[in-house]
Amino acid sequence: MPDTYILGIETSCDETAAAVVRSGEQLISNIVASQIATHQPFGGVVPELASREHLRAIVPVVRQALAEANRTYDSVDAIAVTQGPGLAGALLVGISYAKALTFVLQKPLIAVNHLEGHIHAVLLEERQKGNHELQFPVLALVVSGGHTHLYLAEKKNESWAYRNIGHTRDDAAGEAFDKVAKLLGLGYPGGPIIDRIAPHGDANSVKFPPAQIKHQDRRKKKGAKASDDSPRFDFSYSGIKTAVLRYVEHHNMQPSIESRRKALSAITKPKLEDYLQTCDRQTLDLIASFQRAVVTDLMSKTLSAARAYDIATLFVTGGVAANSELRATFERQSAQEGLPVYFPSRPLSTDNAAMIAAAAYPKFLAGQFAPLDFSAEASLALR
Repeated sequence: MPDTYILGIETSCDETAAAVVRSGEQLISNIVASQIATHQPFGGVVPELASREHLRAIVPVVRQALAEANRTYDSVDAIAVTQGPGLAGALLVGISYAKALTFVLQKPLIAVNHLEGHIHAVLLEERQKGNHELQFPVLALVVSGGHTHLYLAEKKNESWAYRNIGHTRDDAAGEAFDKVAKLLGLGYPGGPIIDRIAPHGDANSVKFPPAQIKHQDRRKKKGAKASDDSPRFDFSYSGIKTAVLRYVEHHNMQPSIESRRKALSAITKPKLEDYLQTCDRQTLDLIASFQRAVVTDLMSKTLSAARAYDIATLFVTGGVAANSELRATFERQSAQEGLPVYFPSRPLSTDNAAMIAAAAYPKFLAGQFAPLDFSAEASLALR
């Protein structure tokens, strides 16, 4: 079969991205325009600003991806774009541009679920390494700023199918990282900052109890059959955020937080030394203990699910999969279980378009093309 070149477009949140992938297994180009500087003053993503920045960046980003891949608009075989989940306005920018390209070029259009993209980021890089043989069943933990999900993944002919066996009941793990960092005056995005600082604290200093999920998931569909009552492994991270807030209040840490926030805001690009100089021992220990608690929770529930479903292969993907402690912990614990675990590289852990183009390839082979009247789905489920 001749090579298939797919142009992927991703605009689900605050990165404008385009990439060209050959036959689902060779990354040719991957361009990401970050909006961190735009959202940093607000301590989080502002949807209206995100949409505006996507409008500004989408054309040059796609042109650069094609140029670096040495391809033209006419020489790609299909165009793939994120349909959801994500910010509706942001998604519509990518979708509208992808539709315009497919209409003018008369190319197939493929709609991709953002969460499936994260799973295929792992598959893409494993295929690039020559690893084409995966043992099934596969369990995928997709963990990022907006998502914390567990999926059973299986291949059916050319397509992939997914079954959700766990999700967060409230905040995603990455969201907890960002909000705790904001609470402690560390800035945005919080996940990478906490990852860099945590090794300098005592992770056993502050005891955070694990989340206790007692009630039934309120989002469970009414009328679900008894046969649907297979084991679930849900997450919750609103409680640990509250626990950090109570710790700050109880230990009167607010004055030092305000001092830190002011000092760091005066530095354009703070370095690790800048963060460490503004953090006392108590703060460092709190940060390390918080990260340890979240990583331990993610690991324990994921491995419990792996045992319950007799999993043969584990994927850990999404933005939080770039966290150093999370990677080391999963590698160590999975090895003890005799369970192979795969991560994407750090550049493909965060939002990118290479994963969208890779996830589109099985759909291309199966002829699963999107009609031009499809639209963004901010809460699109993965099945």
